[in-house]
Amino acid sequence: MEGNQYDLLEVLEYIEPAELDYQDWVNVGMALQQEGYHVSVWDDWSRRDPARYHAGECKRKWESFRGTAKPVTGGTIVQLAREHGWVPSRDPGRALDWGDAISREGIVVDKNWVEEKELEQPKNWDPVRDLIRYLETLFDSTENVGYVTTCFEKDGKYMPTKGNWDRTAGQLIEQLSRCNGDIGSVLGDYNPKVGAWIRFNPLDGNGCKNDNVTDFRYALVESDSMAIERQNALIRELELPVACLVYSGKKSLHAIVRIDAGNYAEYRQRVDYLYDICRKNGLEIDKQNRNPSRLSRMPGVTRDGQKQFLVDTNIGKESWNEWKEWIESINDDLPDPESLQDVWERLPELSPPLIDGVLRQGHKMLLAGPSKAGKSFALIELCIAIAEGRKWLSWDCTQGKVMYVNLELDRASCLHRFKDVYHAMGLRPEHLSNIDIWNLRGKSRPMDKLAPMLIRRASKKNYIAVIIDPIYKVITGDENSADQMANFCNQFDMVCTELGVAVIYCHHHSKGAQGGKKSMDRASGSGVFARDPDAMLDMIELELSEDVLKQEENKTVCAACRQYLDAHFKWQDDLSQDDLCSSYQMLNYCENQLDRWQWENLKRITEAAKNRARAVTAWRIEGTLREFPKFPAVNLWFDYPCHRLDDVGTLGDIQPETELPPWKKGAAKNKKSAADRKEERRRALEEAVENGNFGEEPAVKDVADYLGIAERSVRDRVKEHGGYVIEDGVIHKKASAGKAES
Repeated sequence: MEGNQYDLLEVLEYIEPAELDYQDWVNVGMALQQEGYHVSVWDDWSRRDPARYHAGECKRKWESFRGTAKPVTGGTIVQLAREHGWVPSRDPGRALDWGDAISREGIVVDKNWVEEKELEQPKNWDPVRDLIRYLETLFDSTENVGYVTTCFEKDGKYMPTKGNWDRTAGQLIEQLSRCNGDIGSVLGDYNPKVGAWIRFNPLDGNGCKNDNVTDFRYALVESDSMAIERQNALIRELELPVACLVYSGKKSLHAIVRIDAGNYAEYRQRVDYLYDICRKNGLEIDKQNRNPSRLSRMPGVTRDGQKQFLVDTNIGKESWNEWKEWIESINDDLPDPESLQDVWERLPELSPPLIDGVLRQGHKMLLAGPSKAGKSFALIELCIAIAEGRKWLSWDCTQGKVMYVNLELDRASCLHRFKDVYHAMGLRPEHLSNIDIWNLRGKSRPMDKLAPMLIRRASKKNYIAVIIDPIYKVITGDENSADQMANFCNQFDMVCTELGVAVIYCHHHSKGAQGGKKSMDRASGSGVFARDPDAMLDMIELELSEDVLKQEENKTVCAACRQYLDAHFKWQDDLSQDDLCSSYQMLNYCENQLDRWQWENLKRITEAAKNRARAVTAWRIEGTLREFPKFPAVNLWFDYPCHRLDDVGTLGDIQPETELPPWKKGAAKNKKSAADRKEERRRALEEAVENGNFGEEPAVKDVADYLGIAERSVRDRVKEHGGYVIEDGVIHKKASAGKAES
């Protein structure tokens, strides 16, 4: 229990019994008894409130606590202390509930260091002038004012009647100005033992209830459980936007605070906020004063021999908005500006690299690219490279623990994919414990909700990187809105800051050809995506010519032949270096050397190799870096399920597809064969189905919009493709389709 982690006697020093209501005072006693303390501890502490302390009361209550079904523990005392601004010098920590606040938002003053401000009695008091000044400050001359000068006795207490509301502030001020000091001749005589009251919001002249309030302009802040001098100090330290501050003639100040609400609902919200800030800063207020039609003490009269006088007007901030902005800014947790001269000779150390020449530890990186680029595979390759301390593509990686947040694949597919990539990279899985996978497909939350959950799970795991794949699953707000996306990206900053890790995530390209754009302008949505991270790596596809494809096919066939021959013969001296690089010569040699069964087997192997060579795609990675100089473009092949560098420079001279004018597009299409055009339509349809609805099965309309063609054309292409069917207007892969649409 939290109470056991602290010395409760020390914690009690920070709680004033005079600032608690009755139930909280009782709870302190019950908690002390539950934790094994003697009743004298509660009694001694309660004496600090002489106005309410009664000898023997603590002991009588103490005996009644025994046998409580749900005991109150020491954690209650700790929580009360926290609510009153106490922060332990050494916090051993505790498990946080979802509703727990993790900041000191709204705490403006340290109540333990507030110097009490003495209340000065007026030397030459002019009661009429006090009341006129009050009316002039709070009301327009045409507004009706509610006031009460009569009362009745009930259970030994004097209670105010409903009073009057039939005159305007202007009428009252005019009559008071001519009353020769006799306020009773204007408002009616009051009981000098009880005093008089006034309502601080204007009324409609038909009553004095909340429904009769015409402008929700002010709220009452009053405390009768703490010393007047302390109330006075806290009201001023908090810079409450007080229009009028009135002494009640007893043990409280009445602060009439500017609320300026547009309606009753907004009034209630603002009063709740006001009272919460007051409570957090040690100003315990009477919560019964929330109503906008509430009575307050009228200045200019006496009460049991004491003056009800106007202490001050227009103190603190000028308006509600100014005060609220100040409250929220004073706990902004921002660092103070520092002089460059002070740190010039002792600059802080830079964060060490995570990906050499690309990304530092604790920073953010975005990997952007179109569908089919293998972005998820690239991020899995990065996970493995970090876990094993190996290269990722062309960059060295620091070894450490990494969390992979999987938002797209089902658990089994994700785990198999990691194993497949390990094998394709040719790495021994020696540090599998460095990789944690958080599978959230179907369970993900918006990023502003996911971030604190992620932080809670990762806080003690010593990760050096968190990889989120992909982010479209957790985007909050409009992807094209700069301010909403800035707020979304701030969640990554929170993860970086709280965990001290690098955050790496991927995002898709916008529609259309990307070759003519700068790398940072290709990512879909607002430009914030590209400008927010410390490093952005962008993948763009390279169009492979038939010559390049044949060259890759030749290399693949040669490699397959050599591997087969190595397994069966000693043959290296039979062929020249040129022959070894020619698929024709290699196949011709193999046909002559192998028996019929071996030759048929090799033909099946080389045919499969040709198909793999045709399936390989080519990509170029460009970077926009904040911490490092720009690197030369990196060319690579995506040979499922792994990327590999173009070590021989085959892709160096290939330019990515650009957006051509319509007449050039038509001319280029006419040069292509019917088979090429069919293949283009097939690939375009597959990309549209994959990307047309952010990874989910798309409707016909989604694909039509993505391709910029008519829905009828989409249906024709689906039939031509053969791998898809349409059901209820949605395109499915045949394997998962039900009854096809006719």
